[in-house]
Amino acid sequence: MPMSKLYNMQGSVVGEVTLSDEIFGIKPNITAIHAVVKNHLANRRQGTQSALTRAEVAGTTAKPYRQKGTGRARQGSKKVPHYTHGGVAFAPKPRDYRYSLNKKLKRVALKSALSLKAGEDKIIVVDEIKMDTIKTKEFRAFLEACGVTGKALVVTPEKSENVVRSANNLPGVKTTFATLLNVYDIMDARTFVVDKAALPLIEEVYA
Repeated sequence: MPMSKLYNMQGSVVGEVTLSDEIFGIKPNITAIHAVVKNHLANRRQGTQSALTRAEVAGTTAKPYRQKGTGRARQGSKKVPHYTHGGVAFAPKPRDYRYSLNKKLKRVALKSALSLKAGEDKIIVVDEIKMDTIKTKEFRAFLEACGVTGKALVVTPEKSENVVRSANNLPGVKTTFATLLNVYDIMDARTFVVDKAALPLIEEVYA
């Protein structure tokens, strides 16, 4: 079974934690992870891009010059794409990029992402992630003491306003709750920092 060191907020190792084989010990399915991350990014797209076609551009419909006798190529409109201020060929229009995946695939991907982090020894379990006041400096000191560098995903069992607001101004640091994990945030983070009390919730929801 996968194991992880147990840290306190001062960065000292105070024990070890056994992680669930069902969640943190499966063989990672990279194809599932890729599919879910791609789906997540597609669903985040606004799809609001828009440009005018030649039919929608405001302007005259008259020919710019006569058909014959000028020596130039014939032209029927000033609104064609190769004219300045003309329309756009194959203009993009608002569209919805969202699509759905089945729950089984998403669950396999989440377990795979967590197992990947466990296999890389990128999971840090803390006995209790708690902030008495909103202090970004103290929260940064806590992460540095635990050896967290770069992007990190901090997971708490439930919403803690002090923790969320203390981490808000730290570049690359995200906070979430045990019941709101997603594959993209896990894979995007270099380190997965989790409150010990959140582990049973993760096992209960995603097992």
